[in-house]
Amino acid sequence: MTDPQIPQPPSDRSGVRILKVPEDRSGQRLDNFLLGQLKGAPRSLIYKLVRSGQVRVNGGRAKADRKLEGGEEVRIPPVRLTEEGDKVAPPASFLALMEAAIVYEDARLLALNKPSGVASHGGSGINHGAIETLRALRPNQNLELVHRLDRDTSGLLIVAKKRSALTELQALLREHDGEDGRGITKRYLTLLVGRMPDGVMSVDAPLLVGLRQGGERHVQVNAGGKASLSHFRVLERRGGHSYCEVRIETGRTHQIRVHAQHIGHAVAGDDKYGDPAINKRLRDQTGLRRLFLHAASLEFALDGGKTPYVLNAPLAPELAEALDRLAG
Repeated sequence: MTDPQIPQPPSDRSGVRILKVPEDRSGQRLDNFLLGQLKGAPRSLIYKLVRSGQVRVNGGRAKADRKLEGGEEVRIPPVRLTEEGDKVAPPASFLALMEAAIVYEDARLLALNKPSGVASHGGSGINHGAIETLRALRPNQNLELVHRLDRDTSGLLIVAKKRSALTELQALLREHDGEDGRGITKRYLTLLVGRMPDGVMSVDAPLLVGLRQGGERHVQVNAGGKASLSHFRVLERRGGHSYCEVRIETGRTHQIRVHAQHIGHAVAGDDKYGDPAINKRLRDQTGLRRLFLHAASLEFALDGGKTPYVLNAPLAPELAEALDRLAG
């Protein structure tokens, strides 16, 4: 089960394949290219193959985030994967959940209102992420994630159905936030602990991703990190806390959560960057048992700005209920 758009050369006796990168794949990351070739391979295996030097680009080692160019040659080692027929299919209830979560679809893309607790993709012990489940629902379509959401964050997740849409959307993600008519405007809804000041608070603080023992990612504000910019605006006060809209101009790992912590108003229900005692009080008071962070809307335009999209995902019911239980 390899990407049907790329001609498959015969393997040599060792099982190694040398693939020439098609021109329409220029700019694609090496890890994503390999995922398209090694269907069913977990990301952990892809990264292991790259780190160990078994994958080569033009005969040399390369990093997983290397951007490929058309005409380059990628060496792919023999990899024994579970046969498609032997895979454990996602449970019927989970398939139904993902089908019901689709909030928009056309010939080029679909948008999913991803539930909290569902990973964007499988790996690290997760058999069925959102993309794997959608592929099980649409076995004859070539579906690719455009971006990712944290597992605990609910809301809009875009999946491309055509390679041209994937390329254009990923290019837009590298642009600014979309306020100038380019890029993608991303807006989130969140409950921040404590009373935020009125108006818009912009947080311009670089973020550095580190690993804790066991491989868990942990992000912190650090001058050596990547530039990150978030804009928080209070919508209303609830029970001494602040229900906010957040617009982000960059899409760093855990960006909103770490920026919120940085200004002293952590996201409610955040068990990684928040206050355990406050989270417990909110859980007892409102029943909130998850991170209160929801990707609510995405705005962008395809076809060089000619075809506008405004996608919205309603606030998850458990978040709306928790908000209702907080006194105004």
